[in-house]
Amino acid sequence: MKRFVIAAALVAVGVTTAFAGPIEDRQALMKGIAKATKDASAYAKGEAPFDAAKVKVLLQVYVDGAAKLPTLFPDDSKTGGGTDPTTASPKIWEDMAGFKTHAAKLSADATSAMAATDQASFAKAFGVIASNCNSCHGDYRVKKD
Repeated sequence: MKRFVIAAALVAVGVTTAFAGPIEDRQALMKGIAKATKDASAYAKGEAPFDAAKVKVLLQVYVDGAAKLPTLFPDDSKTGGGTDPTTASPKIWEDMAGFKTHAAKLSADATSAMAATDQASFAKAFGVIASNCNSCHGDYRVKKD
């Protein structure tokens, strides 16, 4: 019975996620990346003791997110509406190739950062990743008031 309840719960979560829509999916993905950024930043700044295994898990969030992100901007998701509108800039749809290039660079740089062996090498690699994030947000995100 316990297995059935767990299986039913997993199916329900999967169904809910499947019907969430691209705007909600990309917002959830970006929240996950923001959480990884906060945690990775602590390692990069030396606020947390460097742990290569934990850092690799955080970097994998970037790799996975960068792979999925370009698929979450179909033409019918240009406006959000409702109480939580999208902050995606129209430039994404005008320059999808450039947007995909940003995502690919983020993935490549996060993959390269996985080779970091200490706080100093990770801090340097993470600086490149943070720069990628800032650049992409500058180009493809509408600033909130």
